[in-house]
Amino acid sequence: MIPEIQREAVRRLVADYKFKDNGHSWLQQGECPQCGKKELYTHVSAPWVIRCGRENKCGYQEHLRELYPDLFESWSDRFKQSDAAPNAAADAYLMYQRGFGNLSTLRGTYEQAYYKDQKLGISSSTVRFPIAQGIYWERIIDRPHRFGKKKAHFNYGAQWRGLWWHLPSVDPTTAEEIWIVEGIFDAIALALHGICAVAAFSCNVYPEKALADLASHCEEKRPTLVWALDGDHAGRKWTRKHRDTAEATGWKCAAAQIPQYGKKRDWNDLHITGELEENHLARYRYHGDLLLAKSAKEKACLIFNKTRQSGFIVEYENRTYWAKLNESEYKDELESIMGELNRHPDQDQPSAKQDWEAMQNAIACQEIASCSVKALYYMANRTTDESWYYFRVRLPDERVIKNTFTSGHLTSPSEFGKRLLHIAPGALFEGDLYQLRRLLRNQLSGIKTVETIDYVGYSKEHRCYVFNDIAVKDGKLLTLNEEDYFQADRKLSIKSISQSVGLHISTKKEEYQDGWLMDVATAFGSEGLVAAAWWLGSFFAEQIRARHKSYPFLEIVGEAGAGKTTLLEFLWKLAGRDHEGTDPSKSTTAARARLFSQVSNLPIGLIEADREGDGTKSKQFDWDELKTAYNGRSVRARGVKNNGNDTHEPPFRGAIVIAQNAPVDASEAIMQRIVHLYFQREGQNPASKAAADRLAATRIEDVSYFLLSAITREKQILETFFNRVPQCVDRIMARDDVTIPRIGLNHGQMMALLECLGDLLSVHEELITHAQQHVADMAGQRQRDLSADHPLVQHFWEIYDYLEDNAEPVLNHAAQPGQIAINLNHFAQVAINAKQQIPDLSQLKRHLRASRSRRFVDANRAISSKVFKSCAGTAKTVRCWVFQERA
Repeated sequence: MIPEIQREAVRRLVADYKFKDNGHSWLQQGECPQCGKKELYTHVSAPWVIRCGRENKCGYQEHLRELYPDLFESWSDRFKQSDAAPNAAADAYLMYQRGFGNLSTLRGTYEQAYYKDQKLGISSSTVRFPIAQGIYWERIIDRPHRFGKKKAHFNYGAQWRGLWWHLPSVDPTTAEEIWIVEGIFDAIALALHGICAVAAFSCNVYPEKALADLASHCEEKRPTLVWALDGDHAGRKWTRKHRDTAEATGWKCAAAQIPQYGKKRDWNDLHITGELEENHLARYRYHGDLLLAKSAKEKACLIFNKTRQSGFIVEYENRTYWAKLNESEYKDELESIMGELNRHPDQDQPSAKQDWEAMQNAIACQEIASCSVKALYYMANRTTDESWYYFRVRLPDERVIKNTFTSGHLTSPSEFGKRLLHIAPGALFEGDLYQLRRLLRNQLSGIKTVETIDYVGYSKEHRCYVFNDIAVKDGKLLTLNEEDYFQADRKLSIKSISQSVGLHISTKKEEYQDGWLMDVATAFGSEGLVAAAWWLGSFFAEQIRARHKSYPFLEIVGEAGAGKTTLLEFLWKLAGRDHEGTDPSKSTTAARARLFSQVSNLPIGLIEADREGDGTKSKQFDWDELKTAYNGRSVRARGVKNNGNDTHEPPFRGAIVIAQNAPVDASEAIMQRIVHLYFQREGQNPASKAAADRLAATRIEDVSYFLLSAITREKQILETFFNRVPQCVDRIMARDDVTIPRIGLNHGQMMALLECLGDLLSVHEELITHAQQHVADMAGQRQRDLSADHPLVQHFWEIYDYLEDNAEPVLNHAAQPGQIAINLNHFAQVAINAKQQIPDLSQLKRHLRASRSRRFVDANRAISSKVFKSCAGTAKTVRCWVFQERA
């Protein structure tokens, strides 16, 4: 092992698995990630594979390259090519990444080459293997994850289909068996263990040309073809098809299969982990025989011959059977055979062929399900105490259905059958309880556990973004595996069980149109840039609240026709969603609570909540419901359906954007939590209209990569953000017109996010600077707005000042100097008589308590009126709202 890799690997293993390094040749007593026992061990000098010592009860093992793939990247950077070592990086890759050690048998079969992807504009050194004249295959060896799913490359101009590749030391014309595998590295791995192996390059390509050439050299006796394709569904399917094709042209066929438990493994993996010895190969051949069985009874006989169980489950052609050996019939058949053997004194035991015949006659196969079922993993929601088992159901017509079963479904044949028929059309289960238990016993024993979240977006506990079909962990893009979950790292398997929010996030960087921000600036000016910056920040709301304890709400209001809807719908496209928002006034409290729990690190839109007219609760949304959301706390608690006193209070994980025509009318606490953007038609011109039209016509597929580009750079963006926020807050708080710290923090965050947006999209610095100054001015305006009275209160005091402008009091009943006492009914009567347009009293009462120009003192206080007097000339007592006169 390379010394620098060995040292770094040992350091990480000790830190991550708590190994004890006793100074000997072994690392021991490491904590097994699968069973949790301190039984993990590996070599110190060459820690290629870590293994759990509990082989029978656990059996965990993992290769170093899977644990720490970053140690095995950029081979050409670490091993420089030179005239003396033209294949330096290729040699190192084959020795250390592929585990081929001494390369003497491979010399001359490969060379170090170079590949550049023209679309992506990136390149890498490769290990290139010539296949035939002008035909080659090459493996990318420098950070192959950059190329997406493409890990290798053919020069497709050549006709490689139908050919195969093998080491020069392998001679198929003299072999008794030829193992046909998919990859060149698989063929090398088997050849190093004395097996004649050839690589056909793909599971679905039949090596017709190579076999025709081989047949011409083996006219007297052809070798047996052992189809040893990968153990996934495609490999098994094409193994059977290639067997049929080969047998039709005179070839004798067999198969070898690697049982797949969890992560897919190939022959190269088994070479690395030391699992290609004789006993291992016999096991793979047995599984190959099971795959090629031509009937359910033949497969049952193979299983019985291996296990000697009298009753067991058999799956064949996506149907499930119960196989049972009739012991008496089997003994009778053997006795009959033994009776015949008495005539042959040289044979005192039945041959394998005779024993096989006896088994075939004595075994019966009963179909118990018209499909095959496989338990993939266990899922649980710890909060609600719910759990599910995720199953894959295959039908005889090759349809595949994946869905959940509860524990109740798995403990009763009738419930199991109902659920099966519900999720898979035409799938029937007709077995009894014992057969159901036997079907599930091995599948559920030690079943994998997958973490679940009941929302879409960022999981703070797992530090992972989980969406519908992609996930991002530590800047690395993950895709759903064949079992519908994300394998984020060696310890984390995760998925979202939420189906409420569908995001269509493009993963194609080359199709991303990143010039949209200039259109936003042209169409909407600095307000549009601030809105885009807030949208970027919403992708990191959880991380921001973890540090700053808050993330502001965004308010988009303004004149009708100012383009608010166009901007908002475009911003939603950046998050992969065709959406505008939800009207909270049309939703129940329970519905809003669920709405706020559906996403994390994504916006939640509240639109058109500015109701006019009467103030009944049925038509009003109380903005104070959102107070706790600002800090990421729960907006509503509900009881858990169990026999205890448990409640479910999911924290608020998203970010709230409010869009309507009129500004939010709420308490000062809510108003301080809002970053306010006002859009108006003034300044619109042909250029801004054209830019807005381009934004409206933009497809989700063209810009939704923005979300992915942002969260894959989480570390860089947050580092810039947290470094810049203190300076931005200081700049705002240094203004004479800003004194409220919450306003300073909210707008300081927006200024820092504008810088992050500029860095992400490479925007001209002058544009960002201008937008930041606009944000600072917004902070001053918000402070002034909060210092002023509500428009209804201002209107009220304007009418008061107009009517009270007399020597004698008209509305002020207070006798005490410095006080104003107003009876609202009297106020309404006098104002109407004076032909003044008075505000709605029920609305007015809601806001008078927050009066600032005349500070509110009390409501409904009994006052000896200076205005009303009795017949005797004494003051009458009236109920008034009391305020302090202006200083």
